[in-house]
Amino acid sequence: TMKQSLITALILCWISVSSSESHTETVEGRPGGEVTLTCSNTSSRDALTLWLRVVNRTKASFISAMFSSTVKPFYSDGIQNGRFNMSTNISTLFLQIKHVDVSDSGLYLCGFYIGGPFHFNAIHLNVKAKLMSLILGALTVLLLMIIIGLNLDSDLKDAALSLYAATIRNRRPASEREVETHAVYAVCR
Repeated sequence: TMKQSLITALILCWISVSSSESHTETVEGRPGGEVTLTCSNTSSRDALTLWLRVVNRTKASFISAMFSSTVKPFYSDGIQNGRFNMSTNISTLFLQIKHVDVSDSGLYLCGFYIGGPFHFNAIHLNVKAKLMSLILGALTVLLLMIIIGLNLDSDLKDAALSLYAATIRNRRPASEREVETHAVYAVCR
């Protein structure tokens, strides 16, 4: 709607002005983990609060809102059930995100309506895998495969040589096998 587009434009304008004037907080997360975004209510009064996410730098997407600290939050229809949890203790607003993914990275806005305009704070969520952990894990698996392969290879060679020796022994005439057996007994005595 026109009203929603105007609000989005105003929010994005505010973001560009405020981000040039102040430092946006950054929260780091790892895939599959959990993060909690927080922002302070500078008025310390119970207020209408909300969380938004900026999508593609052109659109603010609604996540959740609370009318007061004593009322349960409500969530956008597109939000996966149970993955987001909004809460407040009046002085601080929280957004807990479970099972974060790289696609959750981006700019999040928390807003307070105390009368007059909304007051927004921006938080940048950065979710990325630890590249070094992935590389070390891959190298470990590769080395284990090589070691197991070498062990299996040497075991197979030993088994093949034993089978080959037994086959050759059984192909000789019985008189040669008896001689060999007697020779072994003679040496062992």
